[in-house]
Amino acid sequence: MKVLIIGSGGREHSISWKIAKSSLVSKVFCAPGNPGIKEAELVPIQADDLEGLLGFAKKEKIDLTIVGPELPLSLGITDLFTANGLKIFGPSAKAAMLETSKSYSKYIMEKYKIPTARGKSFTNSDQAKEFVKEIGIPLVAKADGLAAGKGVIICNSENQAFEAIDEILNEKKYGDAGNKILIEEFLEGEEASFIAITDGKNICPLPSSQDHKSVFDNDKGLNTGGMGAYSPAPVVDIYIKNKVMEKVIKPVIKAMEKEGSPYTGFIYAGLMINKDSIKVLEFNARLGDPEAQPLLMRIKSDLVEIILSALDKDLDKFEIEIDERPSVCVVMASGGYPLEYEKGKLIKGIENFDNDPEIEIFHGGTKLENNSYFTNAGRVLGVTSIGDNLDSAIEKAYQAVEKITWDKVHYRKDVGMKALNRMNLKPLVGIVMGSDSDLGVMMETVSILKKFDIPFEITVASAHRTPEKAGKFASTAINKGMKVIIAGAGHAAHLAGVMAASTTLPVIGVPIDSSALQGFDSLLSTVQMPPGVPVATVAIGKPGAYNAGVLAVQILALGDEKIAEKMKLFKIEMAEKVEQKAKRISA
Repeated sequence: MKVLIIGSGGREHSISWKIAKSSLVSKVFCAPGNPGIKEAELVPIQADDLEGLLGFAKKEKIDLTIVGPELPLSLGITDLFTANGLKIFGPSAKAAMLETSKSYSKYIMEKYKIPTARGKSFTNSDQAKEFVKEIGIPLVAKADGLAAGKGVIICNSENQAFEAIDEILNEKKYGDAGNKILIEEFLEGEEASFIAITDGKNICPLPSSQDHKSVFDNDKGLNTGGMGAYSPAPVVDIYIKNKVMEKVIKPVIKAMEKEGSPYTGFIYAGLMINKDSIKVLEFNARLGDPEAQPLLMRIKSDLVEIILSALDKDLDKFEIEIDERPSVCVVMASGGYPLEYEKGKLIKGIENFDNDPEIEIFHGGTKLENNSYFTNAGRVLGVTSIGDNLDSAIEKAYQAVEKITWDKVHYRKDVGMKALNRMNLKPLVGIVMGSDSDLGVMMETVSILKKFDIPFEITVASAHRTPEKAGKFASTAINKGMKVIIAGAGHAAHLAGVMAASTTLPVIGVPIDSSALQGFDSLLSTVQMPPGVPVATVAIGKPGAYNAGVLAVQILALGDEKIAEKMKLFKIEMAEKVEQKAKRISA
């Protein structure tokens, strides 16, 4: 089949690279593409020339079109191609408003109770400035429309907020994107990207990823379209992933269906994660750039097969295969980006990696003259690597970056370090489950540990099927830094006892109600320990898992004043919730 990719940046290069590997594909076109995209035949039609693209697709009898950037989606290319009987992957113009209008996105999130920051939209600058005084500093000012990732301003003073409002609404710094402005509260935490493929009902989540938006190391300087990315993102652990799916992705897809705009395509949620809390910063209606580069390096499945399944509305039948190895992309940019920068700089060293299967150089903004590449944009290259672990992936990427040069080249030198720092935290609590079917119960334990920002390690080890693994986990727990072990198991629940027999750490057992006896068998198995092998037990099932987390925190609080202070606030918060319920009942 023939496939047409629309767009010209690093994202589109990585999509072309991935699509060209499909056994279903005989020919790949990219419009307009860039000269670094060797996997496709370039078509000199701009991404916003919808009639030109339609004419080409009809003439060449294109079997599938994939839309890379947001602009053609906003202009209705999906609607146009579909009306002409052509297969195209991307949401309709109305569905794409999740990205193209921040005020519409905010309306959807508030209406369908998707967690997001408090905020309001304005067309009048005086009214916007009054809201600044109401919401307080710091805050975030956002141009409502498409601004190439640059219409978001973090304001740390009222004067700065007023200047941002004037720039967006009055001076039209971002053109028509600034016809309306969104003022939002500033959210604390760590940003991450969650991208999925959907057919309008079924959802296939892609691996987690995280990008670096600030131009300089340590997240300093102006926001850019992205200076690097990596996948997976450790901040999106299994608890956060489940929460994002249940609280964000599933609700927004259902919301679009209810609004009469069923959503098919890539859906991107930009998240702010703070301990156990998630809030949506933005939705994008396409793959992220540079997140696409490391993500597509890790997807082992045929991307064309996934997309066709989505278009055929049977995505639930497809299981995506992921390379477990992490991937890292370092963006090499023109000096001065995202402000003024010079083009036409000779690039040296790209050819060094033509035969390295673990390094891909994705072109974002280059031109080719006399068989040499020159810079032609702010973000020029996405140097992407895959490695056995995150350390090796980062090292490979930067080794490649150092071999590529041009005058005034700029890149961040800390891509992936945030993930490494998180991964190097020593777990204070070990969570062991007898079976992966116990995960739903033990997520209650995880929710408490995340609320208190306590690092943990979670695994599956059976007292009956893998007793050696269970014993080893307990016997090595102290060396890993653990202070408490929580063991959850059902039926003949001997797991907590195995843990307690193999360590001097306190062990809390969670009897799981997985049998016809509703957990009483596992309760008796857990508490009936011989003398000298104590196991604490607080309740059966989810309440037990929740209380096990609380008890673990209380144990840790004995030796940590900060945790003890958080526990005091937690108790006060619980008491306040009871009082509020009492007042509602009285009323």
